[in-house]
Amino acid sequence: MARVEIEPGTVPAQWWHRESDGRLQCDLCPRACTLQDGQRGFCFVRERHGEQLVLTSYGRASGFCVDPIEKKPLNHFYPGSSVLSFGTAGCNLGCRFCQNWDISKARQADRLTDRAMPEAIADAAVRAGARSVAFTYNDPVIFAEYAIDTAIACHERDVATVAVTAGYIGEDAREAFFRHVDAANVDLKAFTDRFYRKLCFAALEPVKQTLVWLRRETDVWLEVTTLLIPGENDSEAEVDALCGWFVEALGPDVPLHFTAFHPDFKLTGLARTPPETVARARRQALRHGLHHVYTGNVHDAQGQSSYCSGCGAQVIERDWYAIGKWSLDERGACSACGTTLAGRFDARPGAWGRQRLRVHMG
Repeated sequence: MARVEIEPGTVPAQWWHRESDGRLQCDLCPRACTLQDGQRGFCFVRERHGEQLVLTSYGRASGFCVDPIEKKPLNHFYPGSSVLSFGTAGCNLGCRFCQNWDISKARQADRLTDRAMPEAIADAAVRAGARSVAFTYNDPVIFAEYAIDTAIACHERDVATVAVTAGYIGEDAREAFFRHVDAANVDLKAFTDRFYRKLCFAALEPVKQTLVWLRRETDVWLEVTTLLIPGENDSEAEVDALCGWFVEALGPDVPLHFTAFHPDFKLTGLARTPPETVARARRQALRHGLHHVYTGNVHDAQGQSSYCSGCGAQVIERDWYAIGKWSLDERGACSACGTTLAGRFDARPGAWGRQRLRVHMG
């Protein structure tokens, strides 16, 4: 299954074409980087190598950990289960507030310490008892070939796959990438193009297009996260605009997570997001008619638990990543009224809890 490597960690890339002036244009994401020989794209891991484009991080990872699935965050995808998480290096966004900047902004030689081919990752997930494998820490769009091959290997072993992504992907690559993904958490960074341009060096519209496409054209289980940054994207007006669009475009059953910012990378001068801001955003979303709205990076058992959209009863109790009361039947329906909870569920929740286990690949 593994692709033929030009040299260790380097394989031919997909999704590119030759321009009339001889440059090669990468079609993986909306940046459409055009490259001369030896040049790398904005993401740093896609490079022109002679007359072809290559991915330079194939089979090379920045580390592997088994996490609770709720940490992705995914609250409606096999709750309580464990997920083997890994990433590579680089990113196709330039977020000045990146919470994983040591990975996403690193040059690959600095961080890619683990060598693991797709089959080895899938086997490691089985040995660890992980219900799924997550492409995370940095955006898996930029290592799409590696992620796709890993997903195929996982599915051959009945292991599910998860993409934690900003959704900044081109139309040409979108279907091929998500065809092999079972669940995705997409970061909707904000709801203004000004924010995306100023703080992410990107654009909002392609992300909205990805979200709508995922919801309407695929069977991928979708959840969305917005990190609330004081003074940048946390106003009541912007949250209202986001929630109004969300209900209309994605529907009320897609879970939305509001999470608190902590100062990092280039935004160390800002204060942490007050818990009250996160709680207020959750209330706004509920008023707009969203059924499942969560808070993150703050201790808020009410905002982290799941409630029936029919009768309002608490159906999954959470305290951080630990599952408490479980009031769903074997069909994933509310024990009180029989309303089915949107998502993917086993008959009983997993019991992984808050553990985080480092995995060393042989």
